[in-house]
Amino acid sequence: MNIEETVRKQIVRELKINKGLQNDYVVICNHACYNNGIISILLEYMDGGSLADVLKCCKTIPEHLLAVVCRQVLKGLLYLHQEGHVIHRDLKPSNLLVNHKGEVKITDFGVSAVLTSTAGQRDTFIGTYKYMSPERVSGDTHSYDSDVWSLGLVLLECALGYFPYVPAGGNEGWLKFL
Repeated sequence: MNIEETVRKQIVRELKINKGLQNDYVVICNHACYNNGIISILLEYMDGGSLADVLKCCKTIPEHLLAVVCRQVLKGLLYLHQEGHVIHRDLKPSNLLVNHKGEVKITDFGVSAVLTSTAGQRDTFIGTYKYMSPERVSGDTHSYDSDVWSLGLVLLECALGYFPYVPAGGNEGWLKFL
């Protein structure tokens, strides 16, 4: 399997996960097609960009608005975990989209895992390192709680205006923390 095939399979997996998810707190995949080697995806339009874009503009998010963000993302995670049996595994500001109505929705299921076992755990290492829970970083099995850890880091970053565990000089502090 070549790189293009690997990428195509990852995109197809993401589309299958996203297509099966229909919830007010998850970005909806309206249509996808493959034509002449090009995959086209039509997602729900979120005109405010990502939470990362908001942070670039505003630096921090006031507590009363952060509570709204938290509530909506938790509702999305509750749906993903209970109804979809999906661990997102890459929750971060750039994977939370916002719109002019104040809605916040989860997107980007490229590294998500659908849990088919009743144990509800995975043991693969994939996602954005700095938002990973300690059990994921150490390579242990992980479950839905890993997404909640990531959300906590996202909320701290939004409140503080910077990622809470990385010193200005690099990531040594993050590694020591774990």
